[in-house]
Amino acid sequence: MVKREVIGRYRGSFLGLLWSFVNPVLMLAVYTFVFGFVFKTRWGQGGTDKYEFTLVLFAGLIVFNLFSECISRAPGLILANVNYVKKVVFPLEILPMVALGSTLFHAAINLLVLLIFLVALGHGFSWVMLWLPVVLLPFLLLIMGLSWLLASLGVFVRDIGQFIGMALTVLMFMSPIFYPLSALPESLRGYLSFNPLTLVVEQVRNVLLWGQAPNLNALAIYSLIAIFVAWFGLFWFEKTRKGFADVL
Repeated sequence: MVKREVIGRYRGSFLGLLWSFVNPVLMLAVYTFVFGFVFKTRWGQGGTDKYEFTLVLFAGLIVFNLFSECISRAPGLILANVNYVKKVVFPLEILPMVALGSTLFHAAINLLVLLIFLVALGHGFSWVMLWLPVVLLPFLLLIMGLSWLLASLGVFVRDIGQFIGMALTVLMFMSPIFYPLSALPESLRGYLSFNPLTLVVEQVRNVLLWGQAPNLNALAIYSLIAIFVAWFGLFWFEKTRKGFADVL
């Protein structure tokens, strides 16, 4: 089902799956031109590398887009697959997994583009990059839990999809994607730790761009929260799925 969804997105287009590679390359080129050469934006104080902001921004957007695409689609997953609801033997709980798998494919392509760009700029590979799956695994669990929860709520509360769109926009600008945490007053930095994207964005950058090992203590706490959210999301989904057919 993941394969069908990935291929179906580009079915009928001239370039087909090649678009999944062309899109991030074009966006990275645009970011480099706009932020590196037009606005001459630098990451943090005293930065001189005109490519650094582009790399940092792109790495943050990979994390955000992975989260955003799954969460924005979740409320409509059951509504878009009513025929599966009528089939009692079909495991509806895999629908969020399919959406996550499709999004992961495109995130992997974006990551490949980022790595190619790093090599082109003369950045070497580091063993620290091998920590990336450890950083992303609890994040994926959190996404699954929220997707199960929102997929269920989307059946009963149709307005949830509109609310999620606004919430994701706020979440993007309240995450250290376009600015470093150091740009905020110390009194406000603690509040950003409640943002589910903050830790992951920071750790992905540490691992991929700055050659720093992840904060394992913070990831352990994040993992416990993610496991609970995943458990609760699946529990809620299974409890409410009996009413899907009646509502639909």
